[in-house]
Amino acid sequence: MKRKKLFAQLVLLIMCFVLVFSAAACRTAEPAPEAEEEDVPAEVVPVTKDYKIGIMTGTVSQGEEEYQEAINQIAKYGDMIVHATYPDNFSTETETTISQVVQMASDPEVKAIVFVQAIPGAAAAIEKVRETRPDMLFVAGVPAEDPPIIAGKADIVMQVDEISMGRTIPELAAAMGAKTFIHYSFPRHLSYATIARRLEIMKETCAELGIELVEVNAPDPTGDAGVSGAQQFITEDVPRQIATYGKDTAFFSTNCAMQEPLIRTIWENGAIYPQQCCPSPYHGYPAGLNIDVKGHEGDVQYMLDQIAIKLKEKGQEGRMSTWGVPINMLMIDAGVRYAIKFAEGEVTNPSDVQAFIDTLNEASAARGLGDLTVTSYNEDGVDLPNFLMLLAPFYDFSK
Repeated sequence: MKRKKLFAQLVLLIMCFVLVFSAAACRTAEPAPEAEEEDVPAEVVPVTKDYKIGIMTGTVSQGEEEYQEAINQIAKYGDMIVHATYPDNFSTETETTISQVVQMASDPEVKAIVFVQAIPGAAAAIEKVRETRPDMLFVAGVPAEDPPIIAGKADIVMQVDEISMGRTIPELAAAMGAKTFIHYSFPRHLSYATIARRLEIMKETCAELGIELVEVNAPDPTGDAGVSGAQQFITEDVPRQIATYGKDTAFFSTNCAMQEPLIRTIWENGAIYPQQCCPSPYHGYPAGLNIDVKGHEGDVQYMLDQIAIKLKEKGQEGRMSTWGVPINMLMIDAGVRYAIKFAEGEVTNPSDVQAFIDTLNEASAARGLGDLTVTSYNEDGVDLPNFLMLLAPFYDFSK
């Protein structure tokens, strides 16, 4: 009995030892490995960009079209877009513009800045930024400084083909029945090389077509009278000119802020309006003709159709026109698209003209529009490959 009892105790002791060892083994075992980060489906990982793109535009009073397109880009890309506006009196507040651009470039995540419009001081601002950010991409639309100056500072420059427009605008005016051509401008604008050259060509073309060209000095919106004073002048002067020269008078102004009162007064008095300074169905027409844009922002065909309805009310469908392309908005869109390609390494040469033209046509196609005619600036022996001149056909509202 004693042996059996001793044997049983020995067996019980061994079993206890085994249980204790097993428990200890469980406590020291490695925990099951968790799923590695790369196993998480890519689509659930939020995508964030490590760069930003700056956009410099005027305020609503100086350039509503550019301002609204900057807002559109913010809606599309969110915090990736940084937007700032230059002062309305930019011609006398150049230092303010420069400081705004420098401040924007002080953020190391900002890899590119798109100017539309590239007002006086843009070249100096670019030069200042490049002192600390030589890698910054600059796209400049609607430049106010001499072509060689801005082309030597910015990587890509865009402008409506003002040189060719010196012929196309008077030719369209003649086709619309114009006998007189009123040209509104002021000394600051006439100091711009392309505007001055366009006026020279307009004079030559009008002489060939038998049209009398009359230069009228209007108030500069950046002067003492401001935008409201310049607009009031247009509202009062157009009827005076029509009373003097008749309804077969075409009107053209070099300033954006003047387009709205110009369109309204011409429409009310039955004169001729071939094109705005910055041709677009959105430039001056919505406010000038009281067209509601809400809910149709960016719908170019809607705007063209609404303009046509308004023009037919006054029998003006064959006497007023524009381009079917919102050109300044398109410049910003193309500039941002190109900046993205540059920031992401798809474009390595910041002045890759062909890559930019391809991008410009992509932006145009995205708006349901065709390709533009694009040429590089080449005047009086000055060849600027990165200074691109844009031309689009007129829209015929009489069809």
